Order: sequence, then structure tokens, then C-alpha cells
Amino acid sequence: MTQKLIVNGGKELAGEVTISGAKNSTVALIPAAVLADSPVTLEGVPNISDVYSLISILNEMNVKTSFEGTTLTIDPTDMVSVPMPTGKIKSLRASYYFMGALLTKFGQGVVGLPGGCFLGPRPIDQHLKGFRALGATVENERGAMYLKTDEDGLQAARIYFDVVSIGATINVMLAAVKAKGRTIIENAAREPEIIDVATLLNNMGAKVRGAGTDVIRIDGVEEMHGCRHTVIPDRIEAGTYLIMAAAKGKDVKINNIIVEHLEGLIAKMEEMGVPLEIGEDYVRVTAPDGPLKGISIKTLPYPGFATDLQQPFTPLLMTAKGESMIVDTIYPKRIKHIPELNRMGANARVESDVILIEGGHQLEGAEVMATDLRAGACLVVAGLLADGETVIGGVEHILRGYDNIVEKLTALGADLHMEDRED
Repeated sequence: MTQKLIVNGGKELAGEVTISGAKNSTVALIPAAVLADSPVTLEGVPNISDVYSLISILNEMNVKTSFEGTTLTIDPTDMVSVPMPTGKIKSLRASYYFMGALLTKFGQGVVGLPGGCFLGPRPIDQHLKGFRALGATVENERGAMYLKTDEDGLQAARIYFDVVSIGATINVMLAAVKAKGRTIIENAAREPEIIDVATLLNNMGAKVRGAGTDVIRIDGVEEMHGCRHTVIPDRIEAGTYLIMAAAKGKDVKINNIIVEHLEGLIAKMEEMGVPLEIGEDYVRVTAPDGPLKGISIKTLPYPGFATDLQQPFTPLLMTAKGESMIVDTIYPKRIKHIPELNRMGANARVESDVILIEGGHQLEGAEVMATDLRAGACLVVAGLLADGETVIGGVEHILRGYDNIVEKLTALGADLHMEDRED
């Protein structure tokens, strides 16, 4: 018996939903917090399994934590450096942020190779390039990364990333905040989550300038202290609910949104003909008068269309008139949702990493498997659209990134629940 998500489709959605704190910020903010010499309080932390995995890793290193409601307090006062447990590391990719944090805090660290969703090759070579430029030695032994600095510690450097990488940008920021001198990161990623991490670091006493641009300058400091910090809203969760509302919504208001973070998605929804009312911190979606229009999408680094919204967006394109096309330039192999959607009656195919969708086919409930986090969100959207019952396996992927998804959708009028069923 394993836990499945059962979705009875066809129900119209109406009402309001409030977006939680950003998963992709939180999983970097938690490792960043250990750089302080006194407690850090994070507010607006989402209730997702990745957070509990990171808390467990912190506890292994003698970091005291308290997680109540959406407030997480991290006290690294008595933290010790221990080899990080490989099993927990493999459960989430963001554990690699401990590489930069441990290098800064202790001058050394042993971190198991990261896991997370399989989306094709996601090398960490740019992270390692940055660490080595700062003076660290990095060795890969028996499936773990051994990082160390000499007695002089990390030294500032000018680092140019060969490819734009959110993870490498954040990890090198964590490694550089106490490095001696001024570190300059060029070709840095510009995502809002990087600004969020830089804001926390600066609140802790770091000197990070330029986050959100492609050049970040970091002047090393000797000490960092605790503070309070509120996590930004999750733009991917917000985008997913916007898509759900466009797919089955009668009148849905999505609250706690930073609209500027979603401009790539909103532009494409408007191009399809989705009626949107855009407020200062909300977006209201109402039912369209006629069929939506098929469009083409290309995922790009921020501020382009987010790769994390490509999969949830796919079922919406299946409701549109005509053919649509998706090109994912970030993760071209992010295509495992397509066979699952075709089980539900979709007409979609992959040709040379291009997803081609023929719209206008009614989806039917079926047994499907979430192969990764955003593929799981895709199948929830498809289940809402489908006639009959959709049984989604691999629920643990969905729970990694969506805070109280069953409760939030139920409040909007959806019919779904968790249930133990035989495989």
C-alpha cells in the first residue's frame, strides 16, 4: 500500500488562495542561516517536506531548531561540522548549499552528492569552479565532496560562470561572504530567490551588492549575526495556481503574489486569452468567453518563462484550440510528464526535445505517476481537467514543494484527497 493523490475532475474552482513562502528561497536561506553566530528567525517558511529534510540535517550538526506555524528559528551557536548523511542529502538537491556554508563556517566540509528530482544532467561544476577560485580544494571521494581551505582561509576572487546557474550563484555567495577582500561574480543568475538570499545575508551583516543583476560584488566581513527575515512568496506555487485557475476556474483570486516575478507566465496566459485582473499583490482569474488559443513557449533564465512552470502549464495548452509548442532551454529532458498525460487521452509528442501538443482533446481520469516535483503539479492540473478519477502516484514529489496543496485546492472547490492504495 502506498499513498496516492486521488483527484475527481471536472469541478469548477472559485474563491481565494494565499501563496506560501518560496521553496526555492527557503532551501537556500536555511543553510545560509548557519553562517550567523546567534539565532536566525525565518518567517513565512512553507510547510513542505524539503524543509523538514533540511531541519533534520541541521539537527545532525547540533543546530537547534524550532518550527512553529510558518516561523523557523535556527540557532547555530553550538554547531559542529560532521560529514553530512548521504541518505538525507540524496533526498533533495538543495543540500549542496551546505558546501558553501560549511566552507565559510569551518573552512572544511564533507557533503554527499546532491539528489532531488531527475531532470537530466544538472552538473555542479560551476559551484566547484567558484569554490576553487576562492582558494578551496575540492575532491570527490566515494560519492561525497570533500572541501577544505588552507590556514589562510578563503580569499576573494573574480569568478565568471560559464553558464547561468542559480545554485552556483547562491553557493558562491555563501562561500564569499567572509572571504578576505572583494569577490566579483560575473554572469550571475538574476532570479528573485537570489535577491532574497542576499537580503538575508546583508541582514546578518554581510556586504553583498548587485543581487538581481548579472554582476554581484561581495566584500568579505569577519562576523555575521542573527536576524529576522521574511521569505518572499513562491512564484512557482503562484504560477501553478494561476494555471489551475485558468484551466478550471470560474472566479479565483490568488493572493500574496509579487506580480513582477510572474511576468513571463502572465504574458503567455494573456496571449492565450485568459482573463486576468492584476492587482498590487494578487491576480484574479475568471473563466474565458471562448476557447483558449494555442501558443509557443520557450523557457529561459529569469525574467523569462520559468522552467519550473513548463510542466504545470502543459495541460492548460491541451485545452487550447490548435497546436502548441514547448521548448525548454534550461532542462531539455524535462519531458517525463508527456507519457503520463497521453495515458489520460492527451495528444502530445516529443521531437528532438521539442514538445508538440494538439489541443482540444478531453482528458480522462487514469492511473499516472509523478516522476518529479513539477511533473506532479502537472498531473494535478490534468486531474482537475479530466473526466472521472485520476490516481497520482509519487505523491512524495508533490509534497516536496507545495504547502498544503490538498487543503488549498479543496477550499477552492476541487474534489481531491490522499488515500492509501495498492500499487
